[in-house]
Amino acid sequence: MASASEDIKVKELDKRSSGQAFELILGPPAAEAIPEFPLSPPKKKELSLDEIQRKHEAAETRRKLHEAEVLKQLAEKREHEKEVLQKAIDEKNNFKKITEEKLTTKMEANKENREAQLAAKLERLREKVKLMQVLTVVPPCTLYFNSVFSVLK
Repeated sequence: MASASEDIKVKELDKRSSGQAFELILGPPAAEAIPEFPLSPPKKKELSLDEIQRKHEAAETRRKLHEAEVLKQLAEKREHEKEVLQKAIDEKNNFKKITEEKLTTKMEANKENREAQLAAKLERLREKVKLMQVLTVVPPCTLYFNSVFSVLK
């Protein structure tokens, strides 16, 4: 191999106050530095029937394992979907039950409130009738009010 100084030539380009510029000229590449590439790929070893059979069985085993893994993942996915669906159904039923309970409670409260208001109105009406009886001599309409109250009781 030739020395490094023979392969490289230095040519000074500029001298300035800010610095210098150089050009490096490289020599031609050495013949021993070029790797030789084979023109044809290396020859493969001939495979026997047993080796081919073993490779085929190994590939079949890998295929079956992969298929089993995919089936397992699909089964897990289906199971997860079933769980999610069941959870949604449970939540829907729970919401329905809670809503029905709230509605029933509100309806009962409204019914009790309405009955209390009706009872209060009837009581005020009875007091007015009693007051009218005291203030006036028994008018003929009293019989009518008494019959109405007896029906409502």
